[in-house]
Parts: sequence; C-alpha cells; structure tokens
Amino acid sequence: MQLRRIPWALIVPVLLQVSPLLQRSQLLRADDLSLTVNDVVGGRVELVESNTDQWTVVCFLGIECPLARLYAPRLLELSKQFKDHPVHWIGVDSNRQDSIDDLSQFAREHAITFPLVRDENNKIADRYGATRTPEVFVLDRQLKVRYRGRIDDQYVPGRAKAKATRHDLTLALEQLIAVGSVDVPETETVGCLIGRVKAVKQDSSVNYSRQVARLLQRHCVECHREGEIGPFSLTDYDEVVGWADALMESIDEGRMPPWHAHPAHGKFRNERRMSLQDKQILRQWIDAGTPRGDPADLPEPVQYSTDWQLPRKPDLVLPMRSRPFLVPATGTVEYQYFVVDPGFKRDRWISGAEVIPGERSVVHHCIVFIRPPDGARFRGVGWLTGFVPGQRTGALPPSHARFVPAGSKLVFQMHYTPTGTPKEDLTKIGLIFADAEEVTHEVVTIVGIDQEFEIPPHAPQHQVNFRVNYVPQVGGLLAIIPHMHVRGRSFQVRSGASDDAEILLDVPNYDFNWQHAYELVEPLPLSTISGLHCTVTFDNSADNPTNPDPTQWVTWGDQTWEEMAVAFFAISEPRDTTGSAPVVRRRATVEKQSYDEVKVKAFVDEFLKRHDKNRDGVVGRHEVPRSIRTFYFHHWDIDDDGQIRRNELQDRVRLRFRK
Repeated sequence: MQLRRIPWALIVPVLLQVSPLLQRSQLLRADDLSLTVNDVVGGRVELVESNTDQWTVVCFLGIECPLARLYAPRLLELSKQFKDHPVHWIGVDSNRQDSIDDLSQFAREHAITFPLVRDENNKIADRYGATRTPEVFVLDRQLKVRYRGRIDDQYVPGRAKAKATRHDLTLALEQLIAVGSVDVPETETVGCLIGRVKAVKQDSSVNYSRQVARLLQRHCVECHREGEIGPFSLTDYDEVVGWADALMESIDEGRMPPWHAHPAHGKFRNERRMSLQDKQILRQWIDAGTPRGDPADLPEPVQYSTDWQLPRKPDLVLPMRSRPFLVPATGTVEYQYFVVDPGFKRDRWISGAEVIPGERSVVHHCIVFIRPPDGARFRGVGWLTGFVPGQRTGALPPSHARFVPAGSKLVFQMHYTPTGTPKEDLTKIGLIFADAEEVTHEVVTIVGIDQEFEIPPHAPQHQVNFRVNYVPQVGGLLAIIPHMHVRGRSFQVRSGASDDAEILLDVPNYDFNWQHAYELVEPLPLSTISGLHCTVTFDNSADNPTNPDPTQWVTWGDQTWEEMAVAFFAISEPRDTTGSAPVVRRRATVEKQSYDEVKVKAFVDEFLKRHDKNRDGVVGRHEVPRSIRTFYFHHWDIDDDGQIRRNELQDRVRLRFRK
C-alpha cells in the first residue's frame, strides 16, 4: 500500500471532548473492518486480511477539525519514524461537510502521500465505531483491532498540556512490532464529534433558514466566518450541519460561546451568553435531523468589517517593525519587544486603538504600551491596547481618551506560540485621535500585582491575595482584565478587603486560552469602593491537565510554564478643568498611619537582594525582568531617574502593608 503524508494546517483546538470507551472494537469481525474504496486522488484502497506481517493505522480525520490539524506534525513524524517497518497508514474523512472537491483540493495543495478516503454517509465510521477526529485504530494483518484511541495525552476538553507525557500510538506500534501485543489496547479519545447523517423531520417547526441561521448570527458568526479566528465557518447550511452535534456539545458544556464570568456578579457589555431559549431551539433542530427549511426565509448576511473593528478608519497605522518576525516551527519563543516611534511632535489624545495580528495562528497575545520620554507628564502603567484570542477591541465611551505625551514611543510586547510550521508575523496597530478640547475624561490603566508568590508542588488550591495600591476616589471603573497562566484556576475581584465587600468580577473557571477584558455596562463610581482587592487560586496538582510539572515550585515569570498574578483596571477620571494635561507624577507622600514595618523591610530587603545585581544599593531598569520593567518600574521609580532606591520602594510598599 502506497504511503501518503498529510501536512495539515495548524490552529488551536476549540471543540474537544472525550468519547466513551467502546470495548466492542475487540469483537469486530475482519469483514467489518475491510475497505475497498477510492482514494480522493484517484487511487484504489483495499484493506483486507493478509498473510504478510504488517500493521495498518486507520486514522479518522477532518480537514477542519482543529485537533486533527494540530496533530499533523506528530502524524508526519510517526510515518517517518516507522517507514522502515511494515506499518501502513490510511486517512478516513467522515465529516459530511468535507466534500470530495474539498478533499481533492486539499490533497493536491498539500501533496498528501498516504491514502485519504471519503467516508460517504459515515459508513466506515459506523463500522469501526469511530466517534471523533482524530481517532486511530491499529489493525493486525487479520484486521483485528490491537489498539484504538488517542495519539497521545496532550489534550483534554478545551485544555492542553505544554507537551504530551504519554505517546500512546507510538508505544502501541513499538510494542506490536517488538512483541506482538499492547499493554494499553484502548484509550479515551478527544477531538471533534463526527457528525452523523440523520433522518430529517420535514414537519419540524424549527429549521435552519427560519431560526438557526439567525441564532448563529447572534452568537457564533462573529468569529466563525471566513478569515476570522474560528477554525471553521458557520455561515452556510452545508457547513453547519456537519458541526451540529459538536456545537451542541460545546454549548452544553459551557465552552462556547466563550465567556467565563459568573453571571451572579457584575454586568458586562461584551458578555457572551446564549439564552436557554436559543439553546433549546438549537437542540430541537438537531433532534429533528437538522432540516434546512425554505432558503427564502434566510436572514440577510451580517455585514462585518473586513479590516478594522474601530468606529472609523484609523488616523494612523503603525506596524511593529519594518519586516516580519519569523516564528520558528517548534520550541519556546521568549517575549519579543518591538519599539516604534510614532513621531508625535505634540501631545496626543487616543480615543480608539486596535491591534491586528499579521499571523493569528502564532500570536498568543500582544500588548502595546506607551513609553513616555523622561520627565513627561504621565499616569498609569502605560497600557494603550492589546490583543488576545477571543477578545474584541471595545471603543472608549464618548469624550474619553488616553493621553500620549509628545515624544513617546510605543512598545509592542509580543508573545508567540509555535504551531509546528514556521510562520511570519507583522502585527500592526491602528490609532484614532481625539481633539483635546473634546476630551472630558482621561482613561488610564492601573494594575494590581503580586510577584512574590511561591506555589508549592502538588498544591490543588494555592491562594494568592493582592490589591491595587492606589485607587483614585474620583472617576469610574471601566473594565477588568485578569491574567494568569495555565495553573490559574479562579480569579475574583472585590471592592474592599472585607469578606462582605461586593464582588465586582468572579471567574470561577479561569481559562488561559480565553483572556477577556470584562467591560462594565456602566462605569462603576470609584467613590463607592474602598479599594480593588484580588483573590486568585492556582492548581499545581497532577489533576490539572494543563500543568507542565506538578512537582515544581512555581514563581512569577513571563513564560507559560511559570505563573502570573496580575489584574489590569481601566479607569476614567474627569480632566482637570484648569489644564488639559494630566498631572505630573510626584514623589509619593505616605499618610500618617500604622504599617507592618517588619513586612515592609523584609519585602524591600528581598527585592534588593534579588535584583541589585551590581550591589550598588539601587536597582536600575536593566537589572529587573521585563515584566517588572513593563508593569511596575515606573510606579516604584518615584523621581523618574531610572533607578529604584530603598526609600522609594519603602514608600510604595508601605501602602501594601497597612495595618
């Protein structure tokens, strides 16, 4: 049998679930599993009992299934690894939305080098009992199933480990070749549900044209359309029906639409929730066999912008640099920082800003910060805007804007995630300017952060508490942006330190893959709160499927296998009626009150010990990690001289250790 390799495109999986173990696989007769079908490139594929000593891997795939695409490098490496052994490979596409023309084009474009067959009406999937893609079956020469299940253990529903810890298919093939048996003959499969062809109830009161197309426009099409981050489009009936069961499953389990705030706390204008009524409509349609209805009843297509999501065309567009950045196929890419000079000769007010990645598949996130010139009037942490998967750029309220001093530069903080194929990225930002006389409120971003935590090994619920050191008493809270990494379990923000303080945001199941900016429907008056206090929990146990290594102590760090405990808060303050510019940042004056000076001294001593590399008694900007330079250095460097002295740090830290 001729071997063909499939170089799948790669994207992050969003439709994952576990299929039940089917012990029936060991009881199938050989004639149940035989194949005589056409390869999509025109060849004939026969799988029958053989007298030769060979093994056959039958892998159920889907050209749009995110997980099937993500596993491409491993399938390719396996075919190379076992090329000198009698192992044959067959790909079977059982997804009804993948037409022969689609598969043929895919085979030509990607030079597939093992047979890829179309499974009409799920006949092959039904005979094998396959339920998801990618699911693999390893057959012996008598077509007996010797292994079935997953390729490895890297993925679970909606989550991913940093790397696989058990390579099930590799182990199965190695054991079969060596001794003819498998220690673990069956594993749970994760992946996209294979949409089965169903009998249609023509008299159903619910159909695609009348109800379902409109439902998808309300909840799904924003991302699931051509050129957007959704891995497949949901704008066409023939495409939708193939994903119907997978859609219902992901909705029932709360993975779609992506939204993680508890509904009991806070009202957010960018909330993504599907009503119980809409869920029932979708379920009723699927139970009726996904009837199409009269195409004349279809709604008009929603007209989305093909470029910027800003209220209008940007006044200025700036790329992060003059040439693309090459993201390697594999490995770890340290945070990349690109400094851009926008050429501002005078102060600017920015009422709208949006980041557009050049290559979405590898941009994990981008944050653009304002770096003011030395001595400039400036406030906040310098946050301008950002991009993370699943987060839309929200327009600032009318007459609100961010202040950018003349001579400022913009810093792009880029976090890349390799996907198995080298990619080039050239991310850009678009800016909308506001007239100074029209700006009534300045928008700044303040931060709450804890960089001194240590998460013990095997800790399932390690709690960290921190707060924003200074919250203005005039103005309003606009948005909350929590951030942790893969050990992050929950995130809660309260309006004060007491247990009965109002919960402003509760994220009980934090998901690193969906980092939202929770935008309040109405600004919360800062005068009504006593502070912004955060409580986060980390899961460093083996039960956390995304945990890179539960045996390690975990501390603050930029990379995904390290952790962060940080929250950004967008606030607005009325502009000073006596002048148009923000106030000059001055040396902090600490109010006369009681502090835990023992804790203050311990914190300052530890900070200087850790970061004062040349032991000169001060910490320069070059001596601290990028995360401190980005988020906190300017806050601790009270006199703006590029150095943090003991007395400056003490003044700031005392705010943290009030009694």
